Amino acid sequence: MHSIVVFCGSSEGNDPDILSSAYGLGQSLAEQKITLVYGAAKIGVMGKVAQGALDNGGKVIGIIPDFLKIKEVCHTGLSELIVTENMHERKLKMHELSDGIITLPGGYGTLEELFEMITWAQLGLHQKPIGILNTNGFYDDLLKMIRKMVDLGFLKGEHYNMLLVDKSVDGLLKQMEEYQPLSLPKWIKKDEL
Repeated sequence: MHSIVVFCGSSEGNDPDILSSAYGLGQSLAEQKITLVYGAAKIGVMGKVAQGALDNGGKVIGIIPDFLKIKEVCHTGLSELIVTENMHERKLKMHELSDGIITLPGGYGTLEELFEMITWAQLGLHQKPIGILNTNGFYDDLLKMIRKMVDLGFLKGEHYNMLLVDKSVDGLLKQMEEYQPLSLPKWIKKDEL
């Protein structure tokens, strides 16, 4: 992989391990010469992952809609800053510039970004690996809910398994390198090929 988009919160939360893990992810991406694509903020979990990459000589591309430049306190030391007109254009650009997706802890916006990317993968619109860095079990309850979707017949097991989950940066990056995408998107059957 040449580039990974990271979705995460613009808040710091209250678990210092999450911030440390975010910084470590940025550092690992820089060390592996993987470009970080993210939401361009210098604050919160976003700021930590970017700083981890920048402090270790990594390339960091920030993408932010114009109306959030002030609110999310845009990072001024990035390798490249791309300003979009709106949130939709921001996500399209993030998707366009990345070979893989990683989600760290965050709020509604982070979940929305994760679920849009996993839905696109389910529909066959891309075959990029999608990972969750599950620091201190942050996403355990969400993963239980997704498992319930499988158990109750709303989601296929293979679509659940599209989400790569690990509590360590190295473990998650290894899974992403080894990822084999589904051969068929959700709405295509073998007899239709």
